[in-house]
Amino acid sequence: MEWLIGFFEASGIAHLAWGNLLMIVVGCVFVYLAIARGFEPLLLVPIGFGIILGNMPFEPGMGQGVYDQGSVLNYIYFGVITGIFPPLIFLGIGAMTDFSALIAQPRLILLGAAAQLGIFFTLIMAIVLGQYFPFLDLADPNDPLRLLRAAAAIGIIGGADGPTAIFIASRLAPDLLGTIAVSAYSYMALVPVIQPPIMYLLTSREERLIRMPPPAEISRTQRILFPIIGLIVCVLIVPDTLPLLGMLFFGNLLKESGVTERLARTARSALIDSVTIMLGLTVGASTQASNFLTPRSIAVFALGACAFAISTAGGILFAKLYNLFTRNKINPLIGAAGVSAVPMSARVAHTVAQAEDPQNFLIWQAMCPNVAGVIGSAVAAGVLLVILR
Repeated sequence: MEWLIGFFEASGIAHLAWGNLLMIVVGCVFVYLAIARGFEPLLLVPIGFGIILGNMPFEPGMGQGVYDQGSVLNYIYFGVITGIFPPLIFLGIGAMTDFSALIAQPRLILLGAAAQLGIFFTLIMAIVLGQYFPFLDLADPNDPLRLLRAAAAIGIIGGADGPTAIFIASRLAPDLLGTIAVSAYSYMALVPVIQPPIMYLLTSREERLIRMPPPAEISRTQRILFPIIGLIVCVLIVPDTLPLLGMLFFGNLLKESGVTERLARTARSALIDSVTIMLGLTVGASTQASNFLTPRSIAVFALGACAFAISTAGGILFAKLYNLFTRNKINPLIGAAGVSAVPMSARVAHTVAQAEDPQNFLIWQAMCPNVAGVIGSAVAAGVLLVILR
């Protein structure tokens, strides 16, 4: 009988808490949304399963999560906390991204810049909340910069760029890394749900019907020169963008050079897929209930939603403002694609436009602010690192 009692006490059932159950349900919801609803399965399946994995209860001292020294998840999580995985993700993104639309329509770069508004607006909101609500544990009396660093890491969620959010959090607010990563990737996956209501709210039917001419053809020489010139300009202005933009532009050069197709194919397939699996699984597993179900985590999720919504609105409203001063009108819907969720937000802008006019093809125009948003969020992150490191 004693061995039976001992077996039960060592089982997960004996150590199962309500928080674990809640997080397991959340993980199952993520997996359901990915499989049944098609919401970014490449992101939500690893993260959702990781949440379930990370909340399996163990006898104290026998855990196998990312917080437990010696576990396989802990070793893989090393790539997250040290910022190794995000640049590798950027390498793959660069190898699969076509910057032709951006080169052909440089004026639309401004939309990618405007869509970073949510980052700085949310940074201010987080500072205010941290000052007036001490229980959120964002500030530290012994570290005057602690609140600013945490606020900056939270604000980056507004760029809708999971790798950048992880990269910044690993350097400025490591204790918020898991919450920020799950929040950023969750809102990226929910782009088709979050953005359309904001688009309809801020645009008229006449604006959604605006047709834009297709971008001009870009030469091979221009496509090859762009990543080289882009890297030099961005890194000279903001050196801290080197890890992310260096990999992004290198991956793009592999794609556009025409002589390294094998390397480009590896970067955009096997490499990025492998890193996505490890990153998603360990980020999900880092959401153990004891560390995740806190007022601070709830505040981060709420601020992340605000950041994403404000960034979407910022791109749309800037496009409307731009139209007041130009004859060549911009369809404001593509302003929402200024967040760097590539190519999800560009597809959403295209889909909403086609709902009004099936012959209105905006996908290439929307890709311009979309890829500009990737660069813009990385530059914004670099600026924050320079100021707060």
